[in-house]
Amino acid sequence: MVEEKRIRIALLAGGRSGERDVSLKGAALVEKALDPLKFMVTRYDPATDLAILAQDAQSIDVAFILLHGLYGEDGTVQGYLDLLGIPYQGSGVLGSAMAMDKNLAKIMYKLHGLPVADWEMAIPEDVLLPNRLLECLQLPLVIKPVRAGSSLGMSIASTLEELATGIKAAYEHDSQVMVEQFVQGREITGGVLGNEELTALPLVEVIPNKEFRFFDYTAKYQSGASKELCPAPISQELSEKAQQLALAAHRALQLRGYSRTDMILSDKGDFYILETNTIPGMTPTSLFPQAAAVYGLDFPTLLERLIELAFPGTVGK
Repeated sequence: MVEEKRIRIALLAGGRSGERDVSLKGAALVEKALDPLKFMVTRYDPATDLAILAQDAQSIDVAFILLHGLYGEDGTVQGYLDLLGIPYQGSGVLGSAMAMDKNLAKIMYKLHGLPVADWEMAIPEDVLLPNRLLECLQLPLVIKPVRAGSSLGMSIASTLEELATGIKAAYEHDSQVMVEQFVQGREITGGVLGNEELTALPLVEVIPNKEFRFFDYTAKYQSGASKELCPAPISQELSEKAQQLALAAHRALQLRGYSRTDMILSDKGDFYILETNTIPGMTPTSLFPQAAAVYGLDFPTLLERLIELAFPGTVGK
């Protein structure tokens, strides 16, 4: 009996963004979950190993990208893998770049008729004179670096002083900063899985502990700092609406493989799309794997499905 050949996976983790540690922790769990009888996993850190990855390209069957933020989730690594001829899970260069740029993503959402909160792009002068922004927006406001993930550099301002401080802090993470109208409500996230045929996963509601004003970096990654409920305890009508929005956002940004769209269910019962993640957190307790588990895909099975979807021509749910 001939032994079945193992799939050779290049697991890309680490990188140069502020989410490096999150990436490395997730990669360790992904590597542990992959069946060693089916997969042969080699780790590559794009911060140091890009030349080695190129040298090994001919012996790699597929890459699993577990990078978050710039130089990993923004299309740069995807383009490099395209040049090397290595298939990978998730979205390509265009979709990754659009989703990573929160301003461009909101423009695309709006063009496709999807609900978003009003926003303005900051300018450096707003650090000293933020009053300009109140001509079209009103406090409280959310300040976000345009191309940072995991809520790095994000803040909520209820006063002009907080607005100026928040803009200054956001500029430390990115050269572009957006200021968005704050919407009071519940934080809901919707996962999408598939290539041509898309499946909307069960929704997750995220409830940060009371000491957190929003689902910031600490609330995301500190044990016990937030509670996640899946499926989200909302009506079937609202659930179906949110799932359709997640599917529509995925299509609007021309994504592939999987995504997770975060949104707010306002106190008035309306949804507002915040952003779409093209490489969601990938540990067994991360939001996307939680939703997949409720749908019926345990963590190892989900990883295998993502790898399957990475190969050209793969379709299906």
